[in-house]
Amino acid sequence: MSLVTMKEMLCEARKARRAVGAFNVTNYETALAAVRAAESEGQPVIVQLYMRLFDTGKARDLAPTLRGLAERASVPIALHLDHGSSEKQASDALSWGYTSVMYDGSRAPFAENAAATRRVADAAHAAGATCEGEIGHVAQGDETALTDVEEAARFAAATGVDALAVSIGTAHGYYKATPKLDIGRCAAIAEAIPDTPLVLHGGSGTPLPDVRRAIENGVAKVNIATEYLDTYIKATLKVYGDLNGGFVPPDKLADPIVDECAAHAARLIRFFAGH
Repeated sequence: MSLVTMKEMLCEARKARRAVGAFNVTNYETALAAVRAAESEGQPVIVQLYMRLFDTGKARDLAPTLRGLAERASVPIALHLDHGSSEKQASDALSWGYTSVMYDGSRAPFAENAAATRRVADAAHAAGATCEGEIGHVAQGDETALTDVEEAARFAAATGVDALAVSIGTAHGYYKATPKLDIGRCAAIAEAIPDTPLVLHGGSGTPLPDVRRAIENGVAKVNIATEYLDTYIKATLKVYGDLNGGFVPPDKLADPIVDECAAHAARLIRFFAGH
């Protein structure tokens, strides 16, 4: 079952009112932990890399390793470009073997965003992959623009995306204040585009009861980056601190770090699945 596209898992998840966790990874250990967590819960997972890694070459170098992990996995795994900022990034991701791409034109005017997203979606579909778009803007250090219901419907029809990221009150990174999600807006968007799974960006630190309500109202993919990678950093610092100047082969040193990240991911995967 192993390496699949997002569409295969998200449409099923939306019908069942559950969601698939999408974890941002940066290296072998964070990817391995996400896959192990999914296997331990018997649930699919999306392993995604932020667009910056596609410009530095890291996403290309990691691709064979990620595909190997996915192909050996006992649960469905999708490999995804997160927040692609150019059509070249999407093209590169598809050529390197990623099974899903996101084009994020949410800061651009509607027509420009829709046209570019359509081109990326067409390229993804031609390659047997899937595409995520974004309408409205989920902020990180700038102003959030909540998604308009009518615009979301027009955007989905114009682009043919397989999943749509919407802005309903979340933000990227850790919150300074508790976010207030507009679940009514989420439900209205889901009703307007019943065949398109919704994506919740900014999942880190969002109150889980609110995440559950969003899942019950059309969200089928929940992105987790900041808190997952922060878990990796804190686990690494602890392991190095406990070493106290001693020596352990790096592969063994990484084992407890992977275990801690996998445990964190598993808790979220279990929650998103409604267990």
